[in-house]
Amino acid sequence: MSNKTKRIVILTEVELRKTIARLTSEIIEKVKNLENLLLVGIPTRGIDLAEVLEKELLSKTGVNMKKGTIDPTFYRDDQNRVGTRLIKATDIPTPIEKQEILLIDDVIYTGRTIRAAMDALYSWGRPQRVMLLVMVDRGHRELPIQPDFCGKKVQTSKNESISLRLNNIDNEEGVFLELL
Repeated sequence: MSNKTKRIVILTEVELRKTIARLTSEIIEKVKNLENLLLVGIPTRGIDLAEVLEKELLSKTGVNMKKGTIDPTFYRDDQNRVGTRLIKATDIPTPIEKQEILLIDDVIYTGRTIRAAMDALYSWGRPQRVMLLVMVDRGHRELPIQPDFCGKKVQTSKNESISLRLNNIDNEEGVFLELL
């Protein structure tokens, strides 16, 4: 991080842990059959968040969740604007017909990544239901997509970014607002 970047803590490590605990309780409450649930992380931080949620759900319920990843890069309608990055392999471990899918991403902004992820997902089949979990909803939606589970809503301006940091990758934990 350059010294020009200003960083504000949105969620401390303790608050992030409490938020994850609350989100997993909401999932348990809303999803009747957890054996039928497939957690699908969206690169990059959504994959890491899916792993954290999987462990938390296992400790609360004893149910081993099925988990996958989906890379929406080739399904985006704004590739020329956002550019491409190293593609993560899509890995869907089970036929998705009759499955309940929980798409997991760190931040929802315009909604375009989620739309692209849903398009990618439907190329694998037609699930029973698709839900969305995000750690942070930062507003500025361009599409009518809303999360079913949301850690925190934070109004941002377009020259700010939100980052979810996790110990196993970043050696720190929390959610931060960065002024670019």
